[in-house]
Amino acid sequence: MRTFRVMQKTIYCDEYDNLLQWLKEKRMEGKLTMRQLAMRLDVHHSWVGRVELGERRLDVMEFVRYCNALDADPFEGLACLTDPGV
Repeated sequence: MRTFRVMQKTIYCDEYDNLLQWLKEKRMEGKLTMRQLAMRLDVHHSWVGRVELGERRLDVMEFVRYCNALDADPFEGLACLTDPGV
């Protein structure tokens, strides 16, 4: 009989923390407040706050839209999942 391990929730892993830090750094580099980014994304500013705090996970399409709103390369963001020095 085959047994399966329980996969750790990705929202709580170090790699996801790295990604969130990268997104926050990109927002700050662009001199955007959470409210300004929220306006670009057409969401409430608390949504951006929950994303940055790790309380809300981004799906793939949301991640790409988030990066576009930051004028950031999504591939650069994904690279920080495997290389935290990015």
